[in-house]
Amino acid sequence: MSGALAVFDLDGTITRRDTLGAYLWGYLWRHPWRVVRVIPAAVAPFKFLIDRDRGALKGAAIHAILGGVERSRIEEWSARFVQRLIPHGLLAEALAAIAGHRARGDRLLLMSASTDLYVPLIGQALGFDEVICTRVRWLPDGRLDGRLDGANCRGDEKHRCLSQVLARAMPTRIYAYGDSRSDLAHMALAQEAYLINAPARQIPESSAHVRAVAWHGRA
Repeated sequence: MSGALAVFDLDGTITRRDTLGAYLWGYLWRHPWRVVRVIPAAVAPFKFLIDRDRGALKGAAIHAILGGVERSRIEEWSARFVQRLIPHGLLAEALAAIAGHRARGDRLLLMSASTDLYVPLIGQALGFDEVICTRVRWLPDGRLDGRLDGANCRGDEKHRCLSQVLARAMPTRIYAYGDSRSDLAHMALAQEAYLINAPARQIPESSAHVRAVAWHGRA
């Protein structure tokens, strides 16, 4: 690759709200009898308070609500979810930034801690060249397990994944967009970075290449 690379986080950066919670509860709302599966998983938040393992907490929630569902049904719900999200749940400034990078010929990378149940569909809909996200586990019979298949793509894991992309693609310049303190890990690899709707005090003095910006427009 000879041009620049623009790396976008998803939740709170491109979307106005968290997507995984909306994805899970949207399915549960349409299949309320599955609520009984959530009861055994109620211990997961208390376990998180001890081990601080966000990946385990995420996997427990997905397993509780979607575990055992056939792949075809998951794919149907994922497509429906993304079709509703794109016209109503995105930030106008994010779409403008994506379009600007695309117009300049920059390569677009979507990198998210949300899962491969639907993030690749969002990336495809928005014209991203590559998508990296958290993977979930499937059972041998084709039903969803829901627990994570590998690391939670957040913080240091995002840094590791982006480092691999840079070693392979060797872009001339890296732009990064995120919305949380954890995104500063991979933003350290960029020459120009933007922290969306977060207090400027979260940016370390050593990160002069990171700017805090406000995005509130509804796409």
